[in-house]
Amino acid sequence: MGALAEWLAGTQASLAIQDMLWIVPTVQTVHILAMSVVMSSMFMIGLRILNLAGGYHTMTEAARRFLPWMWWALAVNLITGLVLIIGEPWRTLNNPTFWLKMALLAVAVAAAAGFERTLRRDAGFWERRPGDRKTVRVLVATNFLLWCCVIVAGRWIAYTDVPPP
Repeated sequence: MGALAEWLAGTQASLAIQDMLWIVPTVQTVHILAMSVVMSSMFMIGLRILNLAGGYHTMTEAARRFLPWMWWALAVNLITGLVLIIGEPWRTLNNPTFWLKMALLAVAVAAAAGFERTLRRDAGFWERRPGDRKTVRVLVATNFLLWCCVIVAGRWIAYTDVPPP
């Protein structure tokens, strides 16, 4: 990754991002705001699954309301994340915390996609399982904790000391 980071740091795009001091903080702000949309969406869906909020909506209605926000915010995070990687490649590509965040993110996105897939296959799946409430609670808590770990790892990147080449 070191060679890729060094090459990327020398590209015109990276140099432009590095030269304009306002780009990185602005993009980081948008990145963090988009992540708050992801967390809010997942939290609202979790509350609905646990019947703690939105019980007047079916699970499918709740998913239709909140999942598009999550997917669009993740798209924004992808774009802003790429800008941050291009602007500071040595800070990310050589950083084990960045790769931890990417692994956690992959699992969290797969879990969200799996949830959505279960709703498409069987719209009543999450409402019809009263015997599995403990399992469902554990799944919701684990999912929310996973997204929290993505956020912590993302913030931790800034504090993991990886000097530029």
